[in-house]
Amino acid sequence: MFSNRSLAPSAALVAMSFAIAGCASPQEVATQRTKDAIARELATLTSAARALRDATPAPDPDGWSHTADAQSIENMRAAWRRTRVAYERVEGAVAILFPETDVSIDERFDAFVTERADRNLFDGEGVTGMHAIERILWADSTPERVRTFEQGLPTMPEPGRTPRDATEATQFRDELVGRLVRDCEAMERQFRPLALDNATAFRGVIGSLEEQLEKIDKAATSEEESRYAQFTLADMRANLDGGVTTFEAFVPWLESVGERALVTQIRAKFTAIDAAYRAHAGDGIPAVPVGYNPEAPSAEHTATPYGQLRAMLVAESDPMRRDSLVSLMRRAATAMQIPELRR
Repeated sequence: MFSNRSLAPSAALVAMSFAIAGCASPQEVATQRTKDAIARELATLTSAARALRDATPAPDPDGWSHTADAQSIENMRAAWRRTRVAYERVEGAVAILFPETDVSIDERFDAFVTERADRNLFDGEGVTGMHAIERILWADSTPERVRTFEQGLPTMPEPGRTPRDATEATQFRDELVGRLVRDCEAMERQFRPLALDNATAFRGVIGSLEEQLEKIDKAATSEEESRYAQFTLADMRANLDGGVTTFEAFVPWLESVGERALVTQIRAKFTAIDAAYRAHAGDGIPAVPVGYNPEAPSAEHTATPYGQLRAMLVAESDPMRRDSLVSLMRRAATAMQIPELRR
């Protein structure tokens, strides 16, 4: 979550960036600052994934449970949250750079099991990544609407649960969580030598902003990403935070091409969305009104916390609205002559 201070870096900070870069151009400074920020988050991601693995209870004959191992589970949950936030802050860029790893780390449970059932919840095959782990860690508090949705999937998956014996506990630690750790380590290692390009850095953020609406829309069908931990709004806050960090890295460049007014407009949009997210207590998306129709929401439903949040994101993610955040960010990319992403 970002503060207003991150929206307006001091002149000294900007000057320091140029001093460090020597005679680097605004373009080079923007890219390097963005790469440094992503590298820091990837290091945090790897550290949090390792902490999650290290917090796993030692395997024993009866596995582990929410009752008998409450403190260990709380420690794992805390590490999982840190992992989640770190990834969401850089998702816009790394999902483009490492698409297969993005699937392994961040794919939703239902996307994995649409065509093929996962017969072992705890190994590192089939369903993997943060949401596979989340489904186990929050098995005792998964919302009933989510259980109902998943039982309607073609493969009829086994409900989330904790390990029942030493074999499952060992698999959870060494295979499921172990794969997450290895994926994070590999991504951090492979990112270091990469020459990050401006299209990936800046337009990746635009894609991430466009997906904010998708995240809240999926809550209406119980398909939102972090649905077991009720953490999807925290995901969205982290996405926004990462977007602000990247945008600020490009501000000197944008100002150098005469777009100070556009910088002010974009900052105001980020601040408004952040305020809307902060207005809701907790980490989960506000409750979806019963009978909500996204195609034609009633005035009553639009007035609810969920309806207001969604209406704002509909407006701010619309590229056809000249004053939307996505539209303004696209104008910024055009002003800096940043090309479209190659698909």
